Order: sequence, then C-alpha cells, then structure tokens
Amino acid sequence: MAYAHKTAAVGAALLASVALVQPAAAQTVLKWAHVYETSEPYHSCAVAASDQLKAATEDRYSIEVYPASSLGKEVDINEGLGLGTVDIIYTGQLFAGRAYGPVAIGGAPYMFRNYDHWDKYRQSDLFDELAKGYQDATGNHILATTYYGQRHVTANKPVEKPEDMQGMKIRVPNAPLYMMFPRAVGANPSPIAFAEVYLALQQGTVDGQENPLPTIQAKKFHEVQSDISLTGHINDALLTIVGGPTWGQMDEADHAALGKVLADAADCATTQVRDNEAKLAAWFRDQGVNVHEVDIAPFREMTMKLHNGPDATWDQAIYDRLQAIE
Repeated sequence: MAYAHKTAAVGAALLASVALVQPAAAQTVLKWAHVYETSEPYHSCAVAASDQLKAATEDRYSIEVYPASSLGKEVDINEGLGLGTVDIIYTGQLFAGRAYGPVAIGGAPYMFRNYDHWDKYRQSDLFDELAKGYQDATGNHILATTYYGQRHVTANKPVEKPEDMQGMKIRVPNAPLYMMFPRAVGANPSPIAFAEVYLALQQGTVDGQENPLPTIQAKKFHEVQSDISLTGHINDALLTIVGGPTWGQMDEADHAALGKVLADAADCATTQVRDNEAKLAAWFRDQGVNVHEVDIAPFREMTMKLHNGPDATWDQAIYDRLQAIE
C-alpha cells in the first residue's frame, strides 16, 4: 500500500510539473499573404500589426506576414482565403471583383476625380454595401482599404498624349478591368504576374507597364524603363480581406480586435504611401529617369466612354452613386 501511495504521489507531481510548462492556450498564428516587397509600407505596417493583435487578444492571436508572392500569385492567395490556406491578404479591387463584380468599380481607370473623392468613397455607405455584397458572395470579409497610389505609365519613350500609346504592348495585372485604360487609348494590354514584370521589361517582352511611383521604385522598374509619364489613370487601393474560415473561428471580441488592428495598418500604409508619392517624381529625376507631366484630360475623356460599357461589372445606379460622392 505504501508503494501504491508513493507511486500515486510521484505521478501527481509529474502531472503538475507538465502543467506548469505548458501554455494556458496555444497561440493562433494568422498567415497574412501579399505580393509586395518587404521594403514597402504595406509589408512593414502588416508586420507591426502582429504585436498590436497580440496585445488586443491577450496573446491568443499573432500574425505572420508572407511577402513578395511567397505563398502564391495574387489569384492564388485570393483562392487561399476560402480554402483556409491563408487567413488575411492584401489584394487589388479588381481581383476581389472576380468573385463579386461591383466591388471592382473602385479600381477602374479615371473613376475618381482625385484622392479626396477616393477617400470619401472608402468611407461611404456605398462602399459598405459593396463590401457586404462581396461577403455574401464569398464568405470572406473586407475589413480595411489601403491607398495604393496613382498608377502611371512607364516605357522607354514619353507618353504625353493618347496617340503615344497606340499599338504599345503594356503589362497589366491579370484582371480584366486593368485592360480598360490601355484599350481606350489603342494600346495592347498584356497580363503578366507581378513577380515576372521586371524580367518582361528587361527582355522587351512588353514595351511598358503601369504602377504607382512607390511601386515603380520598390520593384526597380526604373532600372529597365527610361520614362515615367504621370497619367494618373487609376487612384488605386488594396483591400485587406480576412478569409471566411478564419473569421468563423473567432468570437465577436476578436472580430473587433482584428478589425481595428487591420484598419490601423491600412492607415499606417496609406500615410506612408502618400508621403512617398509626393517626393518620388523628384527622386526619379535625380536618378536620371525622364518624368513627364501629362495633360490627363484627353486620356480621361477616351476612357470614361468605356465606364459603363461591356467591361463594366457594376450597374448604372452604383456608378451614378459613386460619381455623386462629394
């Protein structure tokens, strides 16, 4: 009997010691995937979000960020949301629009008059309704919008009027609405994955590409393109989307915590992108790149004719409501 009591006591002590070294609850690490470089604010602001989420959830959740297409191209990471292989992504509006067409309207060329028009749109009831439509269609949740910048054309020649783009082979992201602007001005859009653009430009597979100034700098496109023409054809944005499977595993308090953290990250990156954008034309000129100021009126006029044409994934009522935002 004494032996049995001793054995039971030793067993209890072992169980107690194991309990002491095990965490109270395993931390859930959320995978945040994107296609941008580690040098860009989208990435650094996402990395900083992890500590904020840990603090807001008492260490129950953290974030691991996977940059530069390391978990797949943009199409892949969008699909990964529903599969549960990624938890959070940055993605362009036009990629989200593949699942729910109307949400793509914010990524259409010359859809916004300026930054202020875009900023009011992202805070509008219209945007909330479109985000809800996307959620209903996919089960995924749009929780924040980050300013990506004004997209401009790069090439090895100036593009100062629509005729300069006639017949030009220009790389665009692999989403149909990115082709609207090139087609409007007689160029030939060529969809190429983001990670492959530098090589395509270097080898002359395409004549040019279009992206905001901070992205042109981060991806070093200016090393293989001599001219940047400030066409400002899209006031672009990234959506921060949380996958339905991930969202479904979290309680309401964690939903609120994650929503705030992602909104803060969007504001963090938006501020930095705007600051960078304001300085970069001068920086590129210092690097010997030809930067051209462009009268966008004729580009805009030609493109707006296509806004409600066959490529539109929204109806006239949505378009009119967006244009009416003051």
